[in-house]
Amino acid sequence: MTRMSITNMPRAATIDDAALISRTLARAFEDDPMMRWFFPDDTAREAALSRYYTTLFTRQYVHHGVCERTGAAAAFWVPPEAQDKAVPDAETIRELEDILGDRAGSFREAVEAVAGHGPQEPHWYLAAIGADPAGQGQGHGSALLRSGLAKADAAGMPVHLESSKPSNLPVYEHFGFTVLEEVRLPGNGPTLWAMRRAPRTSTSGPRPGSWGPGRRQPE
Repeated sequence: MTRMSITNMPRAATIDDAALISRTLARAFEDDPMMRWFFPDDTAREAALSRYYTTLFTRQYVHHGVCERTGAAAAFWVPPEAQDKAVPDAETIRELEDILGDRAGSFREAVEAVAGHGPQEPHWYLAAIGADPAGQGQGHGSALLRSGLAKADAAGMPVHLESSKPSNLPVYEHFGFTVLEEVRLPGNGPTLWAMRRAPRTSTSGPRPGSWGPGRRQPE
């Protein structure tokens, strides 16, 4: 069936979008190496990821981040002034650990490992971006990426992210990111690539407008 009603125009996400956003990101990250490591049960992964992203969105990012969506993609950004508030509180951590079950310890170790390599400069942080595979190829994710990068550029701020899929590296590089370092997660976990994009001005040249294949496919 043709999904003609879907638009790829970014819009601010609200708490009422929680079901759509959690479903979208669960499908987008189902094949992500890190999420497959946290949720190894193929039969239960999508449901667990939906709960995971519902918790993060409703308890954390919708209140302290810049959350946007299209009809088939979602993105969570955190500007520098909100980063202290965006740290999960004790109740959020308990909910996440309940969802992760016996993988909660690995999750805590991964969070600590990544935090130890975090940037020291003021920056915008791209916490998550993903498109439902059913909506890829329609510009959803790339529209969200350009929208967030434009906000960071307007503030004169660099953007940082971690990617856990090697095929995404050239995609982010296409949008101006460079790899800073590789971080191997404890317990023989997957590798993350810490990336940074310098702020651009109107005289810095055209911003790329397409997105290649990969895990966080914003097509």
